[in-house]
Amino acid sequence: IEPRHIIQVPESMPLRVALFQPDIPQNAGAILRLCACFGVPLEVIEPCGFVWTDAKLRRAGMDYIASAHLTRHANWDAFRAARPERLVLATTKGAVSAYQFEYHTNDILLFGSEGAGVPIDVHNAAGARLRIPMRPEARSLNVAMSAGMILAEALRATDGLPQ
Repeated sequence: IEPRHIIQVPESMPLRVALFQPDIPQNAGAILRLCACFGVPLEVIEPCGFVWTDAKLRRAGMDYIASAHLTRHANWDAFRAARPERLVLATTKGAVSAYQFEYHTNDILLFGSEGAGVPIDVHNAAGARLRIPMRPEARSLNVAMSAGMILAEALRATDGLPQ
């Protein structure tokens, strides 16, 4: 799976999704498919916990991978140098509900790795920290499910849903 390095994003792609050092290829593939279906670029911040050409990634992404707009970054510093826009971090430690937040059309929705989330410096770099409201005894949702829920809400709130 070769990345597409995006120089200029069309107006139809206002938001971005970023994955911080993803661990599970099936989740990365599902999020890649999600982004392709909504026409939203995906930024992957490496290193990943799997080889990017993993068959599990391909299986989860299916034939949508060819239409995805993907940029891979060697590390956090390379990502921030390329993408200085506001980061909106999905975290169980978020103070604001994903459904009560004012999204901007140029936000980057950031999701941490399945095993470790994000380190404190990445957490502190976020301009906003969101949570998905759920029952108190529930720990967290799958990252791909969280990405789908928050991306759909952000697109709805910014009038960016495909027609």
